[in-house]
Amino acid sequence: MTRMRVFFSVSVLLAGTIASAQRAPIQQQLTFTPYHANGIYKIGETVGWTVTPGPVTPTYAYKWTIRRNNAVVLKEGKLDLSSGQDKIEITGDQPEMIYVAIEPYANLETGSSTPAAAVSTTAPTNPAPQGPGSTAPAPVWVGGNTGRNNGLYAVGAAVAPLQIPLSTPRPDDFDAFWDDKLATQAKLPINPVLTPVKTDVPAVEESMFVIDALGSRAHGYVAKPTGEGKFPALVQLQYAGVYALNAHADAERAAKGWLVLNVDSHDKLPSDPSGNIPQNYNAIGNTDREKSYFLNMYLRDSRVLDYLSTRPDWDGKTVVLIGGSMGGQQSIALAGLRPDKVTAVAVCVPAGADTNGDLHGRKAGYPYWPSDNPDAMKTALYFDTVDFASRIKAPVMAGFGFIDTVSPPAGVWTMLNQIPGPKEPVPVIDSEHDNYTYAKMEPCHKRTEEILDLLVKGDVYEPKELQP
Repeated sequence: MTRMRVFFSVSVLLAGTIASAQRAPIQQQLTFTPYHANGIYKIGETVGWTVTPGPVTPTYAYKWTIRRNNAVVLKEGKLDLSSGQDKIEITGDQPEMIYVAIEPYANLETGSSTPAAAVSTTAPTNPAPQGPGSTAPAPVWVGGNTGRNNGLYAVGAAVAPLQIPLSTPRPDDFDAFWDDKLATQAKLPINPVLTPVKTDVPAVEESMFVIDALGSRAHGYVAKPTGEGKFPALVQLQYAGVYALNAHADAERAAKGWLVLNVDSHDKLPSDPSGNIPQNYNAIGNTDREKSYFLNMYLRDSRVLDYLSTRPDWDGKTVVLIGGSMGGQQSIALAGLRPDKVTAVAVCVPAGADTNGDLHGRKAGYPYWPSDNPDAMKTALYFDTVDFASRIKAPVMAGFGFIDTVSPPAGVWTMLNQIPGPKEPVPVIDSEHDNYTYAKMEPCHKRTEEILDLLVKGDVYEPKELQP
């Protein structure tokens, strides 16, 4: 996930749109029609898809594998499209996510085949967000619907998702650990330093900020409408990777009436594209909760709320958290750390949920904590969004894909199910992670903007809760 781009802020949304427009569409030889259009089933119902050729004429033969939570193989078979269609189906027998990998195994035109290992359909354990991708020296197949052009297709479904339980108990001392860290940090002076930043967005003031946190310093951009006034606060948390933040996007958001704080995930200037931050930062200290890279990251996020409280231009009541992937992970964690400060949360493809899933029949995703290391699994629970969720008081909107291998949907559902208050799932049944199938996540991007348009005007956000 080091080079992941989830495209959540305004500027990156634009960049993603441009990139999508420039890239040739990936050909699809198969079309899947789910038995339930929303992809959600009750226990005991038949979960299935009708498979038809096209829109491109098939040139490959395909096999399929159904997995519970993309981890436990339930059923396998081969597609037979000789009659013009085939079906893939299974009975949903428990609360779960169903993931089906459909992969080519022979070329119909030449009769050649490739070893099964040429296409992998589960995410790797290394930090890079390759997900299901070719492990062969060169691509063997082309096409597919997972955004990789490696011939792989995937479909997903949810069975009784509001009943998906915790896979791993929450640590007994979770609250004590974090409450102690926050109390210690609160004793430190904030020492804000602001450096004005020029912007070409009219009627907006912008600065770079640096503030002291426990064990590190928090950095970012702050932008607001010019002149006197008090404004609702929008806190942008960042997706994974090491890069410079986009000050122009923050100014554009501020022009809409927000006091914007865009927080760098790292202890570096937001204008610095590297800051000497290791690319594998997500693995640093992963066997010790006192040394985990995410400890200081989460504390820096919390410190930004302390700084916000000192600003006379904040309206004193509205704090909205947004972010994608690791930015969604930070948003959920921050909403749990500071439940009395946060008004609303709107995230897309949030990462960091169900970190111990690999030990319990669920494929885990980013930050890819090593499941074969007991100390890493124990440490992960103190940074898992699932364990922050029960502390959240604000309404939460979370959009996610049913075939996402970076932020697996079983984990996102589990996280949402722990939130005691109102929450709004925005499930997208045919989407992988945002950096692979960006356009398909448009329902989440659109819903985010709708929520922000409400809140900036002082209206109330009432989540559209999914009915069981």
